[in-house]
Amino acid sequence: MKILVVGSGGREHALCWKIARSPLVKKLYCAPGNPGTAAIADNVPVNADDIAGLVRFAKKEGIDLTVIGPEGPLCAGVVDAFTKEKLLCFGPNKAAAELEGSKTFARELCRKHRLPGPAFWVFEDHQQARSFLDNREDGPIVVKASGLAAGKGVTVCKNSAEAKAAAAECLEKRRFGEAGSKVVFEECLQGPEVSIITLTDGQTIVPLEPARDHKPVFDGDKGPNTGGMGVVTPVNLMPRMASQIESQIVFPAVHAMNREGRRYQGFLYAGLMLTQQGPRVLEFNCRLGDPETQPLLMRLTSDLVPLLLATAEGRLDELEAPVWDKRVAVCVVACSGGYPGDFKKGFPITGLDRVDAGDDLQVFHAGTAQKPGGDVLTAGGRVLAVTALGADIEAARARAYAALGKIEFAGMHYRKDIGLPRQ
Repeated sequence: MKILVVGSGGREHALCWKIARSPLVKKLYCAPGNPGTAAIADNVPVNADDIAGLVRFAKKEGIDLTVIGPEGPLCAGVVDAFTKEKLLCFGPNKAAAELEGSKTFARELCRKHRLPGPAFWVFEDHQQARSFLDNREDGPIVVKASGLAAGKGVTVCKNSAEAKAAAAECLEKRRFGEAGSKVVFEECLQGPEVSIITLTDGQTIVPLEPARDHKPVFDGDKGPNTGGMGVVTPVNLMPRMASQIESQIVFPAVHAMNREGRRYQGFLYAGLMLTQQGPRVLEFNCRLGDPETQPLLMRLTSDLVPLLLATAEGRLDELEAPVWDKRVAVCVVACSGGYPGDFKKGFPITGLDRVDAGDDLQVFHAGTAQKPGGDVLTAGGRVLAVTALGADIEAARARAYAALGKIEFAGMHYRKDIGLPRQ
């Protein structure tokens, strides 16, 4: 098979790393890719949002399967464009991807189909949003930009004053552009968070192993939310909770999309809060999480390609359940100075050659670039995702942080508490 992976982040590097191991793959491409993917695939100079360019390349090269990594092209209709040209493409179509593209749509879907989630309120007018906050009891509330904001459009506010400031960033200052033209206020839930990612072809579901993301930028879950600072998998869920997640959230979500005429095919990501009343939906995403992908694919011992192919072809029921490495995986993300705020790019990264990478340890490139024959440079907020397997969480942490200690670039920062017990 010839396979094209679309995207340039750590998720796409991990996808290429796993797909390249399949005996079914004859040729692997990544568009546009990064210095990490260049070592295992042919990078193609076509941007992920250049849908017409991606279609042209797939037709020219006779690509058998295209795998879309990021949410942007999915929400823009890349799968629809490929399907129109009779090209097989993995991921939800534009109508189904609205589950991530609009938090308003996702919340209303949950309410209509009785999927458990927080109480919510939607506003487009800044003054109406302020008035709502003035007339509610002061206290914690979550403010979200309704559209795609690269994981940075969510603010957990301690009080109405913080909520007003967060709403103003969206509705008045237009920090997130059109993505913030609507804001969603949500009840602030309490409990541990967990990421549940499921493969589905719209009829059959194949849950991946649960993972726990660390979104706030600083140790102890302090500071603003990011796209993700680190992940641990697996997460020990009580059998009753695991059953509730499947029966009350995952299955109903897939069937709800079918009833809405939006059959969902691809990775369905549910970000959940495990409250004392049971699991509650915090968000849906229409793709693999980043950085959840990196540790999950390192633990997946089954061949990923048959799973992707069967999902895209609507025959997921024909496959056996995937097999997982019993060990723990810990992923720690190294970021540019200033992230998730403003940051500078172009700093040389040293020490990558000192990391003894292999089956149990990988440095996945996320925001990196390289000039021909030159140094690998920083090129994004989240730069690298160092991921390690270990017999237990302590061993996996030790291996990941030891590798991270060999890498340097100006302004580099990362959380030191990924995998430690959370308060």
